[in-house]
Amino acid sequence: MSGPAAVTDGIVRQDDPEAGGLAFTDVIVRYGHFTAVAGVSLSVPRGQVVGLAGESGSGKTTLAKAALGLAPVASGSVTLGGRPIRRRGEAGRLQLVFQDPYASLDPRMRVLETIAEALPRGVDRVAETTRLLDLVRLPEATASAFPSLLSGGERQRVAIARALASRPQVLIADEITSALDVSTQGAILNLVRDLKTRLGLTMLFISHNLAVLRYVADRIAVMRSGRLVEEGPTHELLAGPRHPYTQELLAAAPGKHIDWNGE
Repeated sequence: MSGPAAVTDGIVRQDDPEAGGLAFTDVIVRYGHFTAVAGVSLSVPRGQVVGLAGESGSGKTTLAKAALGLAPVASGSVTLGGRPIRRRGEAGRLQLVFQDPYASLDPRMRVLETIAEALPRGVDRVAETTRLLDLVRLPEATASAFPSLLSGGERQRVAIARALASRPQVLIADEITSALDVSTQGAILNLVRDLKTRLGLTMLFISHNLAVLRYVADRIAVMRSGRLVEEGPTHELLAGPRHPYTQELLAAAPGKHIDWNGE
């Protein structure tokens, strides 16, 4: 049972999360004189999906880039499995799924080549690609297709399969449904829930839409202007958001009344 809400360091925390597989501790990211992330501490526990919400420019994608070694961490630390991520190569234990599946896939490569490129050495690339395609609910024949022949939803499934190919410890999903229509969004969200159950997936799921996070996330953290303003278990945070900014996001959330189970 979760504990009562508390305010620490200006952040509304509805309980204390367990030690995470991925952890940010007092992370500050600066670009020149501009502070994009201002002292954020956040844990992504193993086997859980943590949603990171906020409007454009809130710093949520920059925080993810800090974990991947793609944004300069001025101070603080990012750890994975309790170990600091010191070099960009170590961030290979993390994989990112981008917002635009078409832009993230090489149009000159067939799906088989795209996925095989990310596989560990010594793995049967045809057999493993087939397994991964089945995992994301795509037929085996998809392996021979170019991205241009696939729908937006199919391309995003390929992107997820490619991210899973290297067997990462944590998957980071950056607005992966925002470029899709509502019915396709529902199918991808159902896939994320299925992967979490089947693989024990650990994921940082970034979205501006709290309705999306309500469906997939175990916990939600809310960022505004580079700072974490509220955090807690999904059902508690959305049932009674305490920070005014979270209340605004919830009131404005598109798709609040959509049943995502309807693929």
